[in-house]
Amino acid sequence: MYKNMRLVKGFIMKARVLLPIAVLALMLASPTGLAAWSIAGNVTEHSYIYLSGYIDEMKIYQTDKGIAGQKLVVGTEGSGIVARRQTAYVDNNSMFFNEWGVFQSEGDLRNALCAKNYEVGTVISESYTEIEYLIKDTTIFQNDNASVYSIASEGRGTARLGARVKDGYEGATIMTYGGTYIGDFNIRQEIGTGSEFFLTCP
Repeated sequence: MYKNMRLVKGFIMKARVLLPIAVLALMLASPTGLAAWSIAGNVTEHSYIYLSGYIDEMKIYQTDKGIAGQKLVVGTEGSGIVARRQTAYVDNNSMFFNEWGVFQSEGDLRNALCAKNYEVGTVISESYTEIEYLIKDTTIFQNDNASVYSIASEGRGTARLGARVKDGYEGATIMTYGGTYIGDFNIRQEIGTGSEFFLTCP
């Protein structure tokens, strides 16, 4: 009897693991599942969070699957006080994103963002670690013809910024930038490239 109970428990454990995988595979294979890119149309998101405690958050936005279109990943992780507002507009060939926030901690808080525009050939990333305090306002606009990145941040901790501008996805690299800033920092950076600008760099 004990052996039969072990077999039943083993079957239940396998079903708990395999069933979600099977459902996800079916949804991805289905023409009306997650792989159907034309159904959603566009996305508008506004969010605000105030937290005194622990946060572990990541968001991913994209206009196309694979190595195409525009992508953006943003996240915050760690303990501290966070007051953060995000606004995003995403459609099938353009993306606008803004993150404004005030972050405070004893050094156990991280915030990072990376945006890529495969059509124009640009990428920018920013990350903040060992944050004692951080006030940031990042605005990004990307479409098939332009990339505009505006970063304004002030704080104490470690800031890392990087950017690359290419002449299209497979073109020559026009500009590469990387910087690490430790201590008290006040950073203002604007990068724009492409054939048309809807958000003018200050």
